[in-house]
Amino acid sequence: MTKTYNLKQIKEALEKIDAVKIIEEGFVAYSQGRVVVPPVGEMIFENPPGETHIKYGFIKNDDYYVIKIASGFYENYKINMPANFGLILLFNQKNGDLSCILFDEGWLTAVRTAAAGAVVAKYMAPKNVHCIGIFGAGLQGRLQLQYLKSFINCNQIIVWGVNQAELDAYRKDMEPYGYNIETTFEPDFITSNCNFIVTATPSKNPLVKSGLLIKGTHITAMGSDTAEKQELDSMILKNADIVVADSISQCKLRGEIYKALKEGVLKENDPVELGNVIANKELQRISDDQTTVADLTGVAVQDYQISKAVYEALNS
Repeated sequence: MTKTYNLKQIKEALEKIDAVKIIEEGFVAYSQGRVVVPPVGEMIFENPPGETHIKYGFIKNDDYYVIKIASGFYENYKINMPANFGLILLFNQKNGDLSCILFDEGWLTAVRTAAAGAVVAKYMAPKNVHCIGIFGAGLQGRLQLQYLKSFINCNQIIVWGVNQAELDAYRKDMEPYGYNIETTFEPDFITSNCNFIVTATPSKNPLVKSGLLIKGTHITAMGSDTAEKQELDSMILKNADIVVADSISQCKLRGEIYKALKEGVLKENDPVELGNVIANKELQRISDDQTTVADLTGVAVQDYQISKAVYEALNS
């Protein structure tokens, strides 16, 4: 009989897992060609605005394959509901049996995304980060900061949000972790004061402008996961010393790299893939003077890795 697990059980299992390590391993396997990831399925809704993504895939000759359904409805705060929902189906790769249903309510997507941000920071962050800028005061904006803590020694944080209530809640939630939180409604204030920036918004218009960046800044952009979204001025990618894609094939169709290619300011062979950056020191940041960008659109191998690890932890 298929096993079903709820969010409480999933969160308890995550405490036994090194999410950053398994996500890093997944990216390497992906760039080595050992992962099968079909094109993303998605539905975009207009009234109210929302989206549902279907991501699926497997590591060759491994134990399982995964199908994930995750949604985001960003005006749900108006009806006092969370923005994200979802579930993950984990199947036996040898016989097709449904091993488990993970009713994670979108939590595993949030965790594997934050873990990917930490992987990027491990290899691309400046050695000396004096201030971290976070665009997006929601769940991902919180998780990113928590997962970065192991790799960046910086407690000075500036957070951008869309209303005072969410910024106040962010400060209240994150200051107990030892952060000095400053909030703003002005995107340029972050760009001109922070040398490590994370963007985690559903914006369709660039929030980060090229001309204001501090030399040597790193940006991890993860909010732009459809063809319509864009958080960065494309000239940032043109002028960057290193541009990293979680999946080059996927980033050609969505995200910041897609926008820069469409605008003609980036060449198709300019980005390097994250799994290759992890495996090859020559592709990593070598100086605090380099400006670097990572475009994270979310790859199914992340869902595979986190789901497999949770299932095995639940059954250990």
